[in-house]
Amino acid sequence: MAAISCVRRWWLISRRTVDLNRNSIALLVVLTVCFALSLAGCRRRQPAAQVDGADVFRTRCATCHAANSQVRAPLLDSLRDMSAKSILTTLQSGEMKLQGAKLSKAQRLAVANYLGNPRTTTMSKGFCTINVDPPLDSPAWRGWGDGTANARFQPSPVAGLARYDIPKLTLKWAFGFPGASATYGQPTVVAGRLYTGSEDGTVYALDARSGCIYWTFQASDTVKTAISISDDGRLAFFGDTTGAVYAVTASDGKLVWKARPESHPAARITGSPLLSGNRLYVPISSGEEGAAEDPSYQCCTFRGSLVVLDANSGKTIWQAYTINKPARPTSRNSKGVQMWGPSGSPVWSSPTIDAQRRVVYVATGNNYSDPPTKTSDAVMAFNLDSGRLLWSRQLTPDDLWNIACVSPTNANCPKNPGHDYDFGAPPIVDRVGGREVLFAAQKSGVVYALDPVSGSLLWQRRVSQGGPLGGIEWGGAVDGRLGFFPVSDWNPDKAEVGGGMVALDLPTGTPLWSVRPPKPGCLGQFGCSAAQMAPPTAIDGAVFAGSLDGHLRAYDVQDGAVIWDFDASRDFTTVNGIQAHGGAFNNGGPAIVSGMVYAHAGYTNELDGNVLLAFGLTGR
Repeated sequence: MAAISCVRRWWLISRRTVDLNRNSIALLVVLTVCFALSLAGCRRRQPAAQVDGADVFRTRCATCHAANSQVRAPLLDSLRDMSAKSILTTLQSGEMKLQGAKLSKAQRLAVANYLGNPRTTTMSKGFCTINVDPPLDSPAWRGWGDGTANARFQPSPVAGLARYDIPKLTLKWAFGFPGASATYGQPTVVAGRLYTGSEDGTVYALDARSGCIYWTFQASDTVKTAISISDDGRLAFFGDTTGAVYAVTASDGKLVWKARPESHPAARITGSPLLSGNRLYVPISSGEEGAAEDPSYQCCTFRGSLVVLDANSGKTIWQAYTINKPARPTSRNSKGVQMWGPSGSPVWSSPTIDAQRRVVYVATGNNYSDPPTKTSDAVMAFNLDSGRLLWSRQLTPDDLWNIACVSPTNANCPKNPGHDYDFGAPPIVDRVGGREVLFAAQKSGVVYALDPVSGSLLWQRRVSQGGPLGGIEWGGAVDGRLGFFPVSDWNPDKAEVGGGMVALDLPTGTPLWSVRPPKPGCLGQFGCSAAQMAPPTAIDGAVFAGSLDGHLRAYDVQDGAVIWDFDASRDFTTVNGIQAHGGAFNNGGPAIVSGMVYAHAGYTNELDGNVLLAFGLTGR
């Protein structure tokens, strides 16, 4: 307004002035200077009001991040182990982007700076000086389950470990993830290199023997998936929580292509992409289940799918949805907001392939909103080449659930909610007694054996009580004779409840042994629990499984006796100079290759941590 006033006065005076005397000239000069200064003041950015990050967190975030919240969002102390950059990225484009969209840019930045760990997150050392890659045909652990069948079994020649070696395992090296409070994904080991993603979206290629860094690649957000390596060793594939899928060169981490095959804004990739030939099979899940906590959110429109991409270009070959029709408007919630359905049935885990039958299998999650569908909490079989649905077997009907059901503002919770008993574990194909069988382990605590051709039920066995966090959470392992299933049965109020391991006879489902976990040594700490959510890994004679109490254990396959136990809940000196602490073993299992055992330790909602551990035998 000052600039407009000056201009008006200058124009009026200049119009009335005919004979410019000395005084009028001086006045015009003053007015011109006034005009110039006023314009400059308009251009100059005015200081923005200071935003208090603590106040924004308290008023907009703390309800879900409180210790008594059933949403189980990370607590304040865990968030403060993360870097400000990681938190800001999560709010802008990552897992919390739907919640972050309701904050202004200044509020997001203020929260990130309030929470972010101020300590340095720059790696001070740890880069490899030479390339000493073994040949491609050397022992490997490829992808999530080491192969397309997801059996999570490593035979002795590849494992490089015998039953009698296991008690002699010692820590060889530890690698710290900068600015992280959780570890994600399944380590992949191919040709002497270990590939893994991280909470801040950095993908690392490490030397499997020493932990030194060959290269890093920065994805848009958290990489929860395993890294899948092509048979020729040329490309590495993975997804992130923005829903993006990447192909980079395995030798140096250069981007080859990036695709976002599902357009829904809540879409994300949590299950590991599975490579078969020149096709990449990508499971699509979402964060909409969490967005439903907001009563103003129009819940829900996402539907899960399996997308097949050309491995060389990233172009979509086909996409098969787990719900065959898009959501439509249904009723209104208690706040008058429009609701949509059907929705949900996400694919949280890696697909499973039977190449001989030309079939790809996925396990689905619950519905988010009414009406229920017959493809939620199901195992589905699609033609490998075309995506045509071959059969679907629903194992828990009417499981309608979203985060609003455990939130103080439950406006978006379905009228008749289920138990959140979806499948977090991928199907497993294994040859048993001369025939192939498809196994599915559910958060309900039930293990199913299905006919892979028709989906008909062969047997089912309850191995635990079950619950929203398992039952069986992330998977089991099979060795052709036995199936091994860690028990979660997580209880928010009793840390000593849950946990243990069950072995089933695969032909019949008969339990052969079941062991209970020891009393957790972390009692009194937030997130401490005996529950075992992490997928196991079996070798000849033993099965390895992690626990939320920070322990990684090896069990004898004959009777379940614990033959090795490592407590990771402590500080570690790392090869890359990052301050690191171990914690809960959760969504990734051990990778066992050439006499080494690799596992991530730390998870935000339980005992947080930011370390990758490598174990081996002395002298090797």
